[in-house]
Order: sequence, then C-alpha cells, then structure tokens
Amino acid sequence: MHLKLRVFAEQLLVASNIFILFLLLFESKLVIPVWLQTIGRMHPLILHFPIVILLLAMLLEFFRFKPEYAGNAFYRNFLQGLLLIGALFAAVTVIMGLFLSREEGYEGATLTYHKWTGVGIFFFASIIYWVRNARWYKSLAARAGALLSVVALVLTGHYGAALTHGSNFIWEPISSKKEVAEVTLDQAVVYTNVIKPILEQKCTSCHNPDKLKGELILTDPQSITKGGKSGKLLVPGNPQMSLLLQRVHLPMEEKKHMPPSGKAQLTLQEISLLTLWVKQKADFQKKLTALPASDSLRMLATAFLQPHSQEEEYDFPAVDEDKVKALNTDYRTILPLARESPALAVNIYNAAAYNVSQLDELGDIRKQVISLNLNKMPVKDADLKSIAKFENLRKLDLNFTDVSAAGLKELSGLKHLQNLTLSGTKLGLNDLKGLLPQLKSVKTVAVWDTKLSAADVQQLQQANKGINIIGGFKDDGKNPLKLNPPQMTNASPIFAHTLVVDIQHPIKGVDVRFTMDGSEPDSVKSPLMDHKTVINSNTTIRAKAYKNGWYGSDMITFDYYKSAYQPDSGTLLAPLNRVHQAEGVKTFFDHKLGVIGANNPAWANNWAGVRDNDMAFVSEFKKPITLSSLGVRYMVEEDTGIFPPELVEIWGGTTRENMKLLTKFKAPMPVKGERASLRSVAGAFAPQQVSYIKIVAKPLSKIPAWHRNKDKRALLLVDEMFLN
Repeated sequence: MHLKLRVFAEQLLVASNIFILFLLLFESKLVIPVWLQTIGRMHPLILHFPIVILLLAMLLEFFRFKPEYAGNAFYRNFLQGLLLIGALFAAVTVIMGLFLSREEGYEGATLTYHKWTGVGIFFFASIIYWVRNARWYKSLAARAGALLSVVALVLTGHYGAALTHGSNFIWEPISSKKEVAEVTLDQAVVYTNVIKPILEQKCTSCHNPDKLKGELILTDPQSITKGGKSGKLLVPGNPQMSLLLQRVHLPMEEKKHMPPSGKAQLTLQEISLLTLWVKQKADFQKKLTALPASDSLRMLATAFLQPHSQEEEYDFPAVDEDKVKALNTDYRTILPLARESPALAVNIYNAAAYNVSQLDELGDIRKQVISLNLNKMPVKDADLKSIAKFENLRKLDLNFTDVSAAGLKELSGLKHLQNLTLSGTKLGLNDLKGLLPQLKSVKTVAVWDTKLSAADVQQLQQANKGINIIGGFKDDGKNPLKLNPPQMTNASPIFAHTLVVDIQHPIKGVDVRFTMDGSEPDSVKSPLMDHKTVINSNTTIRAKAYKNGWYGSDMITFDYYKSAYQPDSGTLLAPLNRVHQAEGVKTFFDHKLGVIGANNPAWANNWAGVRDNDMAFVSEFKKPITLSSLGVRYMVEEDTGIFPPELVEIWGGTTRENMKLLTKFKAPMPVKGERASLRSVAGAFAPQQVSYIKIVAKPLSKIPAWHRNKDKRALLLVDEMFLN
C-alpha cells in the first residue's frame, strides 16, 4: 500500500475508534434521522466484507512468524494492508449496525451479544494492527490473537444470524420434525402442535424477544394475545377483523403484507389453519380431539400432522418392478403405496369382468399387498378365502358387495387388517355383533347405507370400544339445517335514476322476506321479494330467507345508493397513501364498493386513503349538471385508527377558477369499542349548475384521548362518492 494512502487509512482507523467509542458512550441518547436509517440498513450488505477480509488476514497472521514468511517483504506488506482494510470495513459495519439497532424492533440479549462481539472484533483488530510490530509481539501472541479473532467472528456471525432468522434457524428442520413426530393425534393441542409450528417457521424470526418488529412477539400465548404496535393481533371468533389475517391477505407488493416479500410465505393450508383457529376463538389450550370429528379445523389439522408421522416400516422385501407391471391389466391396477415403499395397493374395476382369478393371479406379490379395493365388485363369500391369503392386508374395501357375516369370518386370520369398509352390504345388527369381536386387529369399520339404524350403530360402538364404527348420516327430519342469508344479484347497488331490487337465494323454494323501515323481517308479515320492488333514492333493505323444514337465515342488510352523475375526468390535488391508491381519482365514481376485512381483495383494491394530508380532487363535467347533494361512503374501524372524515367540503362552479363553497358537513365520530362498519354521510345544498366540482375530505386531525393512538392523525378511507 502506498505510504501516503496507508497513513491516511491509519488516521481514519484512529478516528473510527474514537467515533465508535462516542456512539457507545451516548448510545441511549442517539436519535437516528431518516436519511441515516438508510445507511444503517446497509449493515447486512457490508458485513460480509470484514468477515472475509479479517478471516484471511488472521490466517496469514497465524503463520506470519514462520521462517519462510518472516523475511518475505511482499507477505509482510500484503498482510499489513489486508489487516488495515479489514479493520476499516469492520468500523463501517459496526457504525451501520449501531445505527440499525436504534430502529424499532431490535432488542434483547441476542442483540446485546451481537453488538458487543462485533464491537470487540473491531477494537481487537485495531489493537492487533497497532501492536503487531512491537518487540514483545511474537509468534505466540500472533497465533493467540488470530484464534481469538476467528472465534469472535464466528460468534458475531452466529448472533447476527439468530437476530435475522431466529435462534434455532440451523437446527430447526431437524428439531421441528422430531418434535412433531413425537405427538399423537390424541395428545395434540391445536395451538401447541399446529399453530405454534407455523408461527415458528414463518413469523418468529422477526417477532421474538430479540427482534421485536412492530413491538410484536409471537413466541408465546401471552404475547400473541397482547398484540403489538398496531393493536391486538387476534379478534377471537372473527378472522376477518383479526390483524393477523388482514396482513396475511394483503397483496404481496404491499409494505404491510406478512410475511414480508422475500421471506418464506404461508401456504394455503397454513392460512386456512390460522383462519379456522381464530374462528374457533383462538383457544391456546384446546386439544385436537376435543373438536367434533367433522370440524374443519380438526380435519385440516389432522392432515397437517399426519404427513410428519413416522411411516410404517414393513418386514417384507419389495417386488421386482417388471413383475408388478406384468400383473397390471385394464381392470386391475397395482401401484406402490409410496415412493420407495415395498407395500402395494390393488384396485379391481369393472364388475362385469370380475372373477376371483384376478385375486388368485397375485400369488407372487400376495405378501406385499396391504390395500385391496373391491368396491362394487360381485364378491361372494367363497372369494373371501382367496382374500384371506393376503397376509399383510391393512385396508380392505368391500363396499356394495355380496358378502355375508359367515363369509367374513374368513378374515379373522388377517393379523394386520385395520380398516374394513362394508357400506352398502346386507349385514345387520346380529351379523356384526358376532363378527366384530373376531376381527382383533380392526380399528375402523364403515357400515353406512346398510340395515343398521343409528341406535344399532351406537349399540355396536358401545360393545366394541376399540373399533371406530362409521354409520354415516341419516336424515330423520329432526335436525333441520339453517339457511344461509339471501344474496344481492343486482350488478351494482349504485344506480342513476331507478332500480328494480333483485335479492335472491340459491336454494329453490326459499322465500326471501324484506323490510325497508329498519325493522327485522319475519316469515309472516314482511313482504315477499317479488323482483318488482323499485327504488329511486338511497335505500337500506333488510332481508331474511325462510323455507319449510329449515331454520330461517340470519338477517342481512343491503345498502343501495343513488348517484345520478358521473364526472368525465378528474385530478388529484393531494397524494393518496402509498398503500391506499386504489384506482386514484377514478376510485370515487367507479361504482366499486370496498368491504371490511383485509383478507378480501376489495379491501385492498377499492379504498382510497389519506392520513398526512387532505383527500382533495377536482372533477370536470363536459356538459353542465345541476347538483344539489354529495354523499361520501367511508370505513370506520376505530381499533386500527380508521375514522370518519373530520370535515367534507364541496366547491362548484362553471369554470375551474371561479368555484365557490357550496356546503360543508361533518360525519359522526365513533365511540370507544364500537364495531367496525361501513357508513355514508351526505351534505345537501341549493341546486347549483356546475361544470367543475372540488371535493375536500379532511382526515381526523387528532384521535380521541381514549384511543391508544391519541392525538395522532387518523386514517381516512373512502371507496365511493354519490352526486345527485
């Protein structure tokens, strides 16, 4: 390295030591401006340079005093320059890391260890650089210093990786599989064994006690219940209102989409599990088996856990693949149960072509067959003697066959048989009473669509507690179902002049009753929806569905809006939020309404929003219109800081330059704890002919004192405006 350049670099190293010492002494008082945050976030980019350079420098330092290198001028000069460059890169990395650590979301013991080992590397490398030419600095000191530096580099990298990816990132694939494999379905707790592993794999690398992004920890039930900076994470029983699911369903390009772009994303199965768990009140203690067998969460969680269960090992060898292929015919398929598994599954098709010889021909592979499907084949009792020769059979499907209890006793010698399906057979209660005790290994028997009544199935179940007897559903008329609510089938609830209300139900024969006075419809007095009801103004319709033999549906409310005019063009006067752009100025008159709940695309795509400035735009009409009112539709979700407009102004005139204030009006504010809702507010004025209008909607400037975000500006979300 050139002498002048080296002297400058050494002075820079001294200055870096002083500056870093200053940052450490006054760290608690540091406030990092926005432009410096960008520099701090380059820490992960730069840190690889000092690691590589210092590792190489310490390797050379370790062998520096060997005779063949001690007198080599090039070796000496190259090592000195390399160590100096490595120390300077370490200084830059430490400074960036200190800046980054001041951002929200970084705290805990891991951060402390990472910071001080990183700082230690820098100071230690600086000391080695300054003392390495001293008389006392010999081979032992060089080797000890090099080894200590390498150990510190490894520790720093380890703690940094733990901050970024989680403390168990390296061993997680092994430990998580081992942990899941140890739990049985009977012991499984929904949160502990299903939900928690999902959060650990996809969420806790950024939301843990050491890396507190958004002031949110997802490692334990108490922290999950508490929520984070944006509020409570879960609304038990209501996944649509739960921030967890709202963030998951945001478009990938949204800044608040979780997990962030570039991180491993949740699968559809994992999203469904989280949604169903929240819908089930987000219980942290409930066992999987406490849920009904037909419950969606139980079925999906069972499927989630079973792939991790240990595969059954078989004590028989695999059959030659060519032999299996030779036994496949048009009416008989033989397939491996799984890849690299010796077990085989056999399916027989076409009842007209069936013959017991199709089973006898499988003598060479009989030992490997563990699943045999004879569904709807004309199997007789005599054929069961051939079936009984498949000694390793686990699953046997005899649905809709001609077997009897006497013939089925041939199966008692199958020591591995676990699943037997006898649906659609002629078996009765007495037949099964004598048969089931003889089938020692069977765990599941399906007998739906047989002579058995529900009481018979229950009697068999009580007598054979070790067998799960599946009787199927029998509709006796004593368990009526509840109708789902009616549906609006109008193309849009927004109309210009008049509209024929069209509300229907997908099930034939259902009566739709409705009211327009705010009362709840009943099944007798309320008018029937006859598709002849015409409305010509803003109207709220409440509807319910009724049908004999069914419970009535829940009441549903439909809001219809009149909007007689639509501008020809428009221009925003102030920017919309980056994440609430919707269709820009077109949003306000596109007849597309938004909804509540971020897991619905209409939430993300149809709401225009502002917080830091007014929502302001100018619209033009090529032909003058006579305007007398303006309506604004907005969202209220006080828990997340979405409030109504504080003030709405409408200006109008025949030219853009001479517009005057036509009216201004306010929207009612929500109270603490009020449920999220979609509302509209309107302002009327004397009819005015206009070619241009300017609309200014001001977000709430100070959130009320009872709110956790008190005195901050609220978010205003608007999806449509109505001109009449």
